[in-house]
Amino acid sequence: MKPDNEKLIDDFLAHADDLGDDIVEDVEKMLGVVPFIFSILRERPETFALSAVADYRISRPESLDPKTAELIAVAAAAGAGADSCLKVHMGAALKEGASRDEILDVLQIAAMIGKTRVFASSLRQFQDVCGKEQGAGE
Repeated sequence: MKPDNEKLIDDFLAHADDLGDDIVEDVEKMLGVVPFIFSILRERPETFALSAVADYRISRPESLDPKTAELIAVAAAAGAGADSCLKVHMGAALKEGASRDEILDVLQIAAMIGKTRVFASSLRQFQDVCGKEQGAGE
C-alpha cells in the first residue's frame, strides 16, 4: 500500500473508538435500537469502525429513499432467516413511513423467492435421482 494511503488509514483507525461511538449513536437514531451485536463487536474498535462505516453507508445509498432501503433490508433479513434483524428492520421501516401492508407484501415476496429457491434446487436433485417420469401426461 502506498505510504500516503497507509497514513490515511492509520489516522482513521486512531479515531476508531470515537467513530464507533458516533456510529452507534447514528444507528440508534436510524433504526430505533442498537443491534445487540454491536456490544460485542465494539470490543474490537478498529474492526468495528471499518465494518460499521461500510454497512452504514451501504444501508442508506443515495439512490434509494430510507423507506425503500428498509423494506429491502426487511426482505433480506427474512430471506436470511435473521429474526432479530428482521424485527429491527421492520421497526425501522415503520419509522421511515412504511405501512403494515407494505411490510407484509415485502415478506410475502421474500417468502415466494425463498420457496422458489427451495423448489429449484430440490427439483433439480429430484430429477437427477428419480429421472423424468415416462408417459406422464400422455
